[in-house]
Amino acid sequence: MKINLTSAMVAGLIAAALLLPSSARAESATVTAAPAQSTALEAMDGGIQLEKQREWGEAIRHYESALREHIDNPDLQQRLLICRLHFDVKRRYQDNSYLQAVRETSTQQALELYEEVLANLETHYVGSADWKRLVTNGTASLEVALTEPTFVDRLLANASPEQIETFRQNVHRHSLTRPATNRHDLRSTVAYVAGLARQDLGLAGSATVFEFVCGSIGTLDPYSRFLTPNQLEETFSNIEGNFVGLGIELKAEEKQLLIVNVIEGGPADSAGIQAGDRITRVEDSYTQSADPDFVADLLRGPENTFVSVTVETPGQEPRDVDVQRRRVEVPSVEDVRIVDEEHGIGYMRLTNFQKTTSRDFEAKLWDLHRQGMRQLIVDVRGNPGGLLTAAVEVADRFVSAGDIVRTRGRNARENYDYKSHRPNTWSVPLTVLIDGDSASASEIFAGAIADHDRGELVGERTYGKGSVQGIFRMQAARVGLCLTTAKFYSPNGTAISGHGVVPTVVQQKTYMAARPAADGHITTLAEDAVLQRAIQLGRDRAAQQ
Repeated sequence: MKINLTSAMVAGLIAAALLLPSSARAESATVTAAPAQSTALEAMDGGIQLEKQREWGEAIRHYESALREHIDNPDLQQRLLICRLHFDVKRRYQDNSYLQAVRETSTQQALELYEEVLANLETHYVGSADWKRLVTNGTASLEVALTEPTFVDRLLANASPEQIETFRQNVHRHSLTRPATNRHDLRSTVAYVAGLARQDLGLAGSATVFEFVCGSIGTLDPYSRFLTPNQLEETFSNIEGNFVGLGIELKAEEKQLLIVNVIEGGPADSAGIQAGDRITRVEDSYTQSADPDFVADLLRGPENTFVSVTVETPGQEPRDVDVQRRRVEVPSVEDVRIVDEEHGIGYMRLTNFQKTTSRDFEAKLWDLHRQGMRQLIVDVRGNPGGLLTAAVEVADRFVSAGDIVRTRGRNARENYDYKSHRPNTWSVPLTVLIDGDSASASEIFAGAIADHDRGELVGERTYGKGSVQGIFRMQAARVGLCLTTAKFYSPNGTAISGHGVVPTVVQQKTYMAARPAADGHITTLAEDAVLQRAIQLGRDRAAQQ
């Protein structure tokens, strides 16, 4: 099964909450007037310090920020890749569904999975398969796993550190000197290494093969990744727009879990939890003494069960709350209102693009129309993307003819021109709010509006993701792939990847859209400079008519 996504945070939705990185796009580090090479070395030193502390998530954000200043620096790229491997290993082995998959899968079944993954890559991936690189990166993933306590403690309790290190140093020789001209060669090599790992370390064959699977996919590009059973199901929940959990979005921050959004009417909302609160304990685990991502995973659980958490509201004493896990409908169209009654300026915010977005968007358009809407502001700031088709359907509401987006991949089936349809087109003057965290499907929508001169884009240049991911459910095991299958281009043929969509009216933001500050403060409409600029444009437009 394959579904096309254009999300910058594919598989981010967990059963308990949406766990966000510190930022979809970390702020650039302050750079002095020193020569570029010098600052690149400083960036490297800063990253190495984070690596020594095993702060893999922070190191990833550090290197990503540095690479925006030092594009294509091979040393920074290499460190980023290694940090991602460490981060991914640690996360996988804190995921009970992954541990169960490794235990339940035989070596033979794991090898069949590996070949199935390679076949999908050979057929669907946007780039040509580099077999040597795939086996090299798979080997690197295994080497990294052998240094991670979460892996060693669970799978290598009977192997001495000396045995592990000796095998780790020799694994290159075992794998990289063998033929690597097609996927059958790679299967043979991985089977050979799995046999050696069992012989030398007592490591389950499936665990070795899974590292080659994950390392091969997770290093292709920033968006392709292996999906554990939980991640796979949560990705489909994200697409459908509902999940079982507490109804909150979380961000791991400073040994705490910051609640950045609470879904209205959800379990957390009913329990009095609000945006800006912090979770410091889940059941018997505290964020101060355990990895916050691991603690966040404890929020998972079956429908109608309860979870005990400690919540801190700024300026108040911590409180213990028991929250019931329930099925939560995730809204993608929020904050619908008339922001200027005199001029009939309507406003709505799209938080993501899912199956229900087009339907809900149309319904809210009619609600605003009945309230006297004569102009519309659509806010996609902070929107990481989602379903490609949902973005096309929303853009189709405003573009009466022509292309909305073009996709191009190595597989001819990925080459498609998505076109608009004249029926149900809204002619109201339109303004779209964008920023550096507007990505993927948001960029499809904004790019179509811009290229068809259908409205103003206000804010900052968008993220520049520009690629399509397919979600594939594997047959050999209960896991999946998120694989980049195509690039997308605006109606005028402009490549979005690495460039983004440029606003027609530049206005720096005063906040991260709908996200609380560290003290829990949420910016009001009057404080939102981007929205106020858009409202003023609407007033000026009305005055000219």
